[in-house]
Amino acid sequence: MSDLLRVENLGISFGGLRAVNQVGFSVKPGEILSVIGPNGAGKTTLFNMISGIYMPGDGRVVLNGDDVTGMRPDLLARRGLSRTFQNLQIFQNMTVLDNAIAGYHLTESGSLLADLFRLPGARARVRAAREGAMALLARVGLDRAAETEAGSLSYGKLKRLEIARALALDPKVLLLDEPAAGCNAVETEEIDQMIAEVARSGVAILLVEHDMKMVMRISSHIVVLDHGEKIAEGDPATVSRDPQVISAYLGTEAAEAADA
Repeated sequence: MSDLLRVENLGISFGGLRAVNQVGFSVKPGEILSVIGPNGAGKTTLFNMISGIYMPGDGRVVLNGDDVTGMRPDLLARRGLSRTFQNLQIFQNMTVLDNAIAGYHLTESGSLLADLFRLPGARARVRAAREGAMALLARVGLDRAAETEAGSLSYGKLKRLEIARALALDPKVLLLDEPAAGCNAVETEEIDQMIAEVARSGVAILLVEHDMKMVMRISSHIVVLDHGEKIAEGDPATVSRDPQVISAYLGTEAAEAADA
């Protein structure tokens, strides 16, 4: 099975400080690859290079066989790469349904005149977006809250809504930046079940997460960063027992999670 995403020796510096240095890995359809490491290890910087927010100083990003290094996020989204962020990017005063519909705007085609005069093509696009958004909300368990103002939802449900909106782009590769941050144990379990279900549909998932029990439970593969360098890579059991990883970051928590 060919790689959907391949990261080749990515590196970047800020003001002489090497934030990420020669990091590489690949993700296949249906895999969940987690990137872990202490705060300041370079995880989000790595995500920002892959998703087109930062231009790498070195290396390449290859998406579905094409070199997309430094490509704008909107163009990457059209090619099948979508992401969420550490901080929620939700329209709090809009309904849950309208937030989900917003995810379809990037891939919609049509003219301004058609939208302005509500021509049949425009009405059909609106109807299709609404139907698609409702299907996504059902997929993440939020369909009954469709007409609820998003700002009234719990934090865990807002996280699920953000993932639903990212899925509106029908991604081949989905980058999730701390999707369980701030969630309680029940919400975290709901989110990791949802991530696993998305992966089973064939989407390649790249995950940054600090909840080690969640990481060990759902990851196919793990990459460990420390001070911008990749210090380990492998399946959860292998990584959790790596002496260098334990020393740099995990302590005994990961080994306990892997054995649980």
